[in-house]
Amino acid sequence: MKNVAIHAESISASLSKVPVLQGVSVDIQAGCWTGIVGPNGAGKSTLLKVLAGLLPFTGTVTLLGQNMASMPARQRAQTLAWLGQGEASADDLSVWDVALLGRIPHRPWLAAPSAQDLAAVEQALRATQAWDWRARSLGQLSGGERQRVLLARALAVQAPVLLMDEPLANLDPPHQTDWLLLVRELVARGHTVVSVLHELSIALQADDLLVLAQGRVCHAGACADAATHRAVEQVFDDRITIQRLSQQWVALPKLERGGG
Repeated sequence: MKNVAIHAESISASLSKVPVLQGVSVDIQAGCWTGIVGPNGAGKSTLLKVLAGLLPFTGTVTLLGQNMASMPARQRAQTLAWLGQGEASADDLSVWDVALLGRIPHRPWLAAPSAQDLAAVEQALRATQAWDWRARSLGQLSGGERQRVLLARALAVQAPVLLMDEPLANLDPPHQTDWLLLVRELVARGHTVVSVLHELSIALQADDLLVLAQGRVCHAGACADAATHRAVEQVFDDRITIQRLSQQWVALPKLERGGG
């Protein structure tokens, strides 16, 4: 049986005093890619932020066997990297400096970057194809280019667990494919990846799916399982159908409406 990277038990959370998550319990398998899908307002991003320790909640979250609430901040920052949705960063910072921010958890206060820090930043920028812009400011980049730099910042942490909320925002199809290949490479090296995705056909390439609706997990299972496919179809009111195409599962719009 695979090890559990993140265990969440009886999680409830609210936004602006409005309940969003209600008694959610999940296990995220280590060394796997888990996708989180569901309709708008299902609580996907809220759940991911709770797992990252970014929102107050009731319940418990265990990260690599340790209660996350009791982990020192530096240890947690070294263990779990985060890429948020629509994250802000100073436009006058260079691409290199933005990616270098990912090394803060590994550096003593006010210390100069080490050779290991520099190597990690270069590796991350090359992995996201942002190396050639390293001297440019973030404000000079398009939305898709900016997203790749923020991904590089998360990769530069070199954390064993990586959480990403809508990481494909502003990326064109070729760079979405690059992201997919990068995630598979990370998992092949033993990393754990959890991503909230609206792009269902890409989410179906993950190892496991969490299907959310109305603040609850209505299904958790392998992406290849028929039960998972049915759960995804149902949570989107049977307006989509999941089919096998070119050796992979894809979500297609169901153009006819049911009922009489």
